[in-house]
Amino acid sequence: MTDELKLKISLLPECPGVYRYFNRDGVIIYVGKAKNLKRRVNSYFNREHQVYRTSVLVKHIVDLQYTVVNTEEEALDLENSLIKEFQPHYNVLLKDDKSYPWICVTKELYPRVYITRDKLKRGAKYYGPYPKTEVAKALVDTLRKLFPLRTCQHNVSRETIDGLKHRLCLQYHIKNCEGCCRGLVSPEKYGAYIDEVRQILNGDTKQVSDYLVEQMTSLASQLKFEEANELKRKYLLMENYRSRSVVVSPTIHNVDAFSLLRDDNSVFVNYMHVRNGSVVQSLTLEYKLQGADVDAADESLMAMAVSEIRTRFAETYERDRVREILVNVVPDVDFAGVEFVVPQKGDKRKLLAISMKNAEQYKTDKLKMMEKLNPEQRVTRTLTTLQRDFHLTALPHHIECFDNSNISGSSPVASCVVFRDGKPFKKDYRHFNIKTVEGPDDFASMREVLMRRYTRLVEEGKDLPQLVVLDGGKGQLSAAVEALDAIGLRGKISLIGIAKRLDEIYFPGDSVPLYIDKNSESLKVVQRLRDEAHRFAITFHRKQRSKSQIHSELDDIKGVGDVTKKLLLKQFKSVKRLREATLEDVAAVVGPAKAKLVVDALAEAKG
Repeated sequence: MTDELKLKISLLPECPGVYRYFNRDGVIIYVGKAKNLKRRVNSYFNREHQVYRTSVLVKHIVDLQYTVVNTEEEALDLENSLIKEFQPHYNVLLKDDKSYPWICVTKELYPRVYITRDKLKRGAKYYGPYPKTEVAKALVDTLRKLFPLRTCQHNVSRETIDGLKHRLCLQYHIKNCEGCCRGLVSPEKYGAYIDEVRQILNGDTKQVSDYLVEQMTSLASQLKFEEANELKRKYLLMENYRSRSVVVSPTIHNVDAFSLLRDDNSVFVNYMHVRNGSVVQSLTLEYKLQGADVDAADESLMAMAVSEIRTRFAETYERDRVREILVNVVPDVDFAGVEFVVPQKGDKRKLLAISMKNAEQYKTDKLKMMEKLNPEQRVTRTLTTLQRDFHLTALPHHIECFDNSNISGSSPVASCVVFRDGKPFKKDYRHFNIKTVEGPDDFASMREVLMRRYTRLVEEGKDLPQLVVLDGGKGQLSAAVEALDAIGLRGKISLIGIAKRLDEIYFPGDSVPLYIDKNSESLKVVQRLRDEAHRFAITFHRKQRSKSQIHSELDDIKGVGDVTKKLLLKQFKSVKRLREATLEDVAAVVGPAKAKLVVDALAEAKG
């Protein structure tokens, strides 16, 4: 496996989709679907395969492409479309007659409606394919209950009817068929049934669903719950079919979908071609914007992408006669014989959404690949984003964040966490016990901590941070400004505060907060700083609280250390028993000198 292929696999998303493997000649040799693309593709390369054919396939893979979709069912539909289009060498799905089911309506005097996996009959109309056989069966079964359709395989023609070649079968006698083989129903009347069947198969399944609900309600009122439950199962299948994937929607014929996504210096355009309701081509183009192109309008860039695709796939356009193109941005150039449509709802809107999803995924993968190849690039991009969003004068290579922690003023502490180049630098983390503030005063505590921290950094000649983040709003920010003023650092260090409620950002001297997009990289960095400072402060506060809770009178005796204290408590179990012990008993444990210290101190404390 090449390094490039390894990198592609490592960046695969964990979502449903279809993957395509290519050999050295750039030919698709296998198409597969996956509920989780990353996990499925990895399974080909991280184990020994018992099946020889799979082992051979893996040896020939040199590249892969993939298309993301919304559900596993959509992946199954798209996989089937691509297999039919490209006939990959290692796909056995179509070669052993195990394709997905279609519903066939034959072209005869009395057409038949049945399920098949082979599209062989000339002139017949095929609907599907259906992602689940039970959906197709439920649909055909319901159609036969709605309309008296013939189920026999006889060749029924004028000659066979006039010659009385076929006998009436059981289906006629139980009133499931009107006797087509004997001409007891006219071709016109039967044709009307078929017209309604075609309408339903073209997507108007409301009639079928309404019929099922009606029959289900009737059976339930007759207390025939088992039969009603079976109809309910079929009804749910039909409802699922009605809302199924746009990837094979029968309402979409020979159209293209283009979606444009813009970044700072790049434009990504995804192209999808739909033939007879199935996606058969998918490609994402990337345009690097340089110089004057940076200001190019989206409309011009879309026109450029459409032109390139029409040139690259000229044969497809000529064969399928594409007349409609779905776009999210209408090009500023008119193309002869083509209409550009921005769909607002329905299957076409869903198709455009899938195209946009693939453009976004391509952009994400490109970014991840660049960052893996050049880790410093991500750091620079993150710091540049921070500098731009917070209006800083320099890249914030060094950021510090402060948080206070106390409960009703008890054991007040503060923490300082340090990030260098966007990553925690735990060596420089610091804890502070609040010394000059009485009671729960977060503002005064913040002022004290900042003065202590930066007075020391200045005295020791150490580098100052480019950005200081405070866990709090306007009050904490004002206290920080006072602290920096007092030590002459105002204007040399940038300050921001992040409020807890809505994650709004406050700047010194500005009462109106800045609201950053929740998905912004800048906000994520600041949130991570704030959470890390809070964690560090809470951990230290708990430790301090624990110390105060296990304080004893022995801790106040000068000359008695931890070792002496442990020996005494181990022997006498408590200070009360120690106080009742004689000097000789205590001396037997810690010696005469220490014993006298302890006994005298405890006697004095008892008073």
